[in-house]
Amino acid sequence: MKEKTKQKDSRENLLYLAWIAAVLSMFGSLYFSEIREFVPCTLCWYQRILMYPFVIILGIAVIRKDFKITFYTMILSGFGACISIYHYSKQKLANIFESSVSCGPVPCTGEYINWLGFITIPFMALVGFIIIFTCSLIIWKKTKEMNE
Repeated sequence: MKEKTKQKDSRENLLYLAWIAAVLSMFGSLYFSEIREFVPCTLCWYQRILMYPFVIILGIAVIRKDFKITFYTMILSGFGACISIYHYSKQKLANIFESSVSCGPVPCTGEYINWLGFITIPFMALVGFIIIFTCSLIIWKKTKEMNE
């Protein structure tokens, strides 16, 4: 019985961590676009479209302690991570993508920031998606174990 309580507590903490990652990712992207006035490219918009709903979905899940939502957040964050990896690759492997079509009025190969030579906006989005995916996966597995 005590083990189930510990697992429940860790699942709540992981759900909260995933929500915090979503909130920080959302406010980070809004900071770059609204305060720093960086115009988002098309791939940035796709990443935002996948990230922003997590703030509401995971926020409700935290309040209701709904661990079943993690199956869906795992899938959506997986898609978001794939887009982020593609976008980051497009930035960092520009020679490969030179012949590719521009993805909109703002080129997806552009780097507004490049901290430490590898941290760009798509990289930060990727970290957010990975945190949400990992937390969701752990919660999903623990929930399945508890139900067996």
